[in-house]
Amino acid sequence: MTTATTTSTDPITQLSKMLRGVAVLRSVDALLDWDQETFMPVGGSGLRAEHLQELSGIIHDRQTDPVLGELIGQAHEEAKASGDARLEADFREARRDFDKATKLPKSLVEEMARCRALGMTAWREARQKNDFPTFLPWLKKTVELNRQKAECFGVPEGGEHYDALMDDFEPDMTAKRTEEIFTPLRAFTVDLLARIKDSGVEVDRTFATMEMPVEKQREFSKKVCQAIGFDFETGRMDDTSHPFCSGFGPGDTRITNRYRPDAWLDALSSAMHEAGHGMYEQGLPKAELFGRPLGEAVSLGIHESQSRMWENQVGRSRDFWTWGIGVARDVFGEALTGVTPEQVYRASNLIEPSFIRVEADELTYNLHIMLRFDLERAMIRGEMACEDLPGIWNERIKSDFGLTVPSDAKGCLQDIHWSMGAMGYFPTYTFGNIYSAQLWDAMGTAIPDRASKIASGDFAPVLSWVRDHVHAHGREFNAETLCEKATGSTMRPEPLMA
Repeated sequence: MTTATTTSTDPITQLSKMLRGVAVLRSVDALLDWDQETFMPVGGSGLRAEHLQELSGIIHDRQTDPVLGELIGQAHEEAKASGDARLEADFREARRDFDKATKLPKSLVEEMARCRALGMTAWREARQKNDFPTFLPWLKKTVELNRQKAECFGVPEGGEHYDALMDDFEPDMTAKRTEEIFTPLRAFTVDLLARIKDSGVEVDRTFATMEMPVEKQREFSKKVCQAIGFDFETGRMDDTSHPFCSGFGPGDTRITNRYRPDAWLDALSSAMHEAGHGMYEQGLPKAELFGRPLGEAVSLGIHESQSRMWENQVGRSRDFWTWGIGVARDVFGEALTGVTPEQVYRASNLIEPSFIRVEADELTYNLHIMLRFDLERAMIRGEMACEDLPGIWNERIKSDFGLTVPSDAKGCLQDIHWSMGAMGYFPTYTFGNIYSAQLWDAMGTAIPDRASKIASGDFAPVLSWVRDHVHAHGREFNAETLCEKATGSTMRPEPLMA
């Protein structure tokens, strides 16, 4: 279906209008996903699958409209002639998106949307009942659909199917490059973890596991997120089983969080993490560029760098708790009497291997990601059968963490990503940790009084720096180039190790 003509106005204006139309539809799709994760009753999953399947087909039609392709070509030529490198990058990325979309048949796009909706419902039931066989058919279908998707995109020369899937989440990244980055980080992590286990150091965390009313935890989380810069005039926070962030468009960014009565400190870390994602979404130039690549996040690795920076470099620091303990006492009252900033700092940085990725400490978190990278890559390669996932997962947890997995719910069923059809996604979490450390180092040079600012509750300089060096660029550069411009180096694990 032709949705526009090339003669109604100049190419850049017309292209912007068409791209905005696609973005509006994608925003509706994201809103349906958000609703499914927050307020939708379980009984609505069948109809929601129809919603998403139908909408995905409409979006695909818009994304692959030949007129859109013509306009991208004309706009790109105009941009090159103008000498505006930023504008040229905008339409270069628009061409990239168009070319990828046109490689996928509409039937595959619709089937993946349907599988995502029904697979997520099956995953929730399977996790709740600790019943992997309930999810197994959907996992097998997801793997097969992703293989088909990779075939459509085309396997890079000298590469593998997994590379094509990674490109959706971390453009230009490959499995081989990921291995090169992960290998030294893994060796370092295993060695440091062994030394920590043998250290004999004990950390008091009893106050972090005392029961706190969930409504007070929500209040505390919101106060901190507001203080660090999340704008609640254009955003909101709701409850979910698996925290996430959705940037629907200009003026509407939503984050979610989960709470347990005996884990108020974990709830705060999760809230700051999602607020970091949210502030990136709020900092992108969407108001004027909604739908165009310059108004979008460059990659999930960079997106994750923003969440992990606020969660770890800020939220787990001594400086943060110099300020934060007062806010915590204001909200929780006498329960925290006598608890010092140093105690909370140490408790926040306790290294203790655990089963659950989202509750993992800063060191062992990356081992969780490397496990998932290895297993999903093996499934896509056909080197591991989906039926074998629980057993192989449990063996790796035993060898990597020294733990015996008590149930699939705390093992291979704990993450939502495979039920969403997202394969090639997991490595971006560790990319984010690496990028966040590099950005933090560069920022520290630019803001020499950063520590005292944070200790006084002034987070504006930190947010301003990432606004200028990360958010404002959109997709002008790929992730490693953006990192190099901000820090002087492409991705490297040494700052994170340090």
